[in-house]
Amino acid sequence: MTRALIAMSGGVDSSVAALMMKKSGYECIGVTMKLYDNGEIGVCSDHTCCSVEDAEDARGVASKLGMPFYVYNFADKFREDVIERFVDAYLHGRTPNPCIDCNRYLKFGELFSKARELGCEYVVTGHYARTEYNHESGRYLLKKGLDPKKDQSYVLYSMTQEQLAHVKFPLGSITKTETRKIADEAGLGTAQKNESQDICFVPDGKYAEFIERFMGRKSPEGDFVDEEGNVLGRHRGIIRYTVGQRKHLGIALQKPAYVCSVDPEKNTVTLGSNEDLFVKELTAGDVNFIAIEKLEGPLEVTARVRYHQKENPAVVYPLDDGRIRLEFKEPQRAVTPGQAVVMYDGDTVIGGGVIEQGG
Repeated sequence: MTRALIAMSGGVDSSVAALMMKKSGYECIGVTMKLYDNGEIGVCSDHTCCSVEDAEDARGVASKLGMPFYVYNFADKFREDVIERFVDAYLHGRTPNPCIDCNRYLKFGELFSKARELGCEYVVTGHYARTEYNHESGRYLLKKGLDPKKDQSYVLYSMTQEQLAHVKFPLGSITKTETRKIADEAGLGTAQKNESQDICFVPDGKYAEFIERFMGRKSPEGDFVDEEGNVLGRHRGIIRYTVGQRKHLGIALQKPAYVCSVDPEKNTVTLGSNEDLFVKELTAGDVNFIAIEKLEGPLEVTARVRYHQKENPAVVYPLDDGRIRLEFKEPQRAVTPGQAVVMYDGDTVIGGGVIEQGG
């Protein structure tokens, strides 16, 4: 019997993924990752994932399904590869997506190592995405989940061929509504459990307060400036601002103002009009391709520059240093350094990278 490690967060998605794998005849082992202590990051557990309560919910589902269950402490790795990267990005004027780093370094990094130790052929998660082997190209493909409201392919673009060969996403071909129905009919205690919101280690959404607590110091104030460098007022620390932001600027001007860029070296935040936010191209680094081995020349794609944005037509060009440049058919609003750009061909992920700048 083929053995599979089920990544169990204590939510309904991973619970149903476990159930579906059991019904498919796999020998399943449930694993929950302990990523942090709620007390250490200064939050309660009402809307977080990976809390003690979530681990107990996962344990209960594993017990009901007759699965061995383990909790592994990855707190040090999570701090290093997710929280510290998150903080460093904001300090350098970027807006990160820590869910991508968590998938990259924890779920499909550390858990894969545990899977090998436990003799598991597959790692299974509750992501709404699909995999497929393309015999013509000899490559494993990452495809969108069939539920457009839940598709999570965007946050999985960094997966390697080795990982895709040994991962299963049982929920990729069903909807969230169907997932809850399956859980309810099976009597799983997580059937109607609320979904975790925001970033798991900043569930109240107060990123700046978290970063200052983590650093043990305040982010220094600086100048708001316009596109010509004229001082407009004072900001409360660059970590409080992201490209496209309009609310909570703490400055009154004669017309609506938006954050157009953040300069960590000068400690300035540039404000402008909504029209100033639109750009037709971007460059991205830390690139990973899935559907192709390497980008040899211009390629027509559709691309997202943030998680739940619709895709837009573009042409991607390789740069000499391994980075890429995308030219969009239509200007894109608020292209944000630190976020991911993910490229598609229909429902297939071509690859993606981290946005460095728009222009």
